[in-house]
Amino acid sequence: MHWLYLAIAIIFETLGTTALKASDGMTRILPATGAVLAYALSFWLLALVLRIIPVGVAYAIWAGLGICLISFLGWIIFGQKLDMPAIIGISLIIAGIVVINLFSARV
Repeated sequence: MHWLYLAIAIIFETLGTTALKASDGMTRILPATGAVLAYALSFWLLALVLRIIPVGVAYAIWAGLGICLISFLGWIIFGQKLDMPAIIGISLIIAGIVVINLFSARV
């Protein structure tokens, strides 16, 4: 169940960051409220996950996948382009998450 909570926490963190961008510096009330609520749910779920998964592993997965997802959503929703160094860096983040999940005895 903790892996499901972590996945949902990552989704809410990504939604919160997307809403934060859409809030135009917290000047648009609906996206700003959505960002605050999404982040609150994300942190609550992450706190539940930390009962089981070590903080370093959980945070690496949460932050790493959040970076990858928000980069993808930035491209799709906001038309933000990534250059080759950014794509390589994101690929390395994904590779790190795979290594953690496949080889860490702490997961």
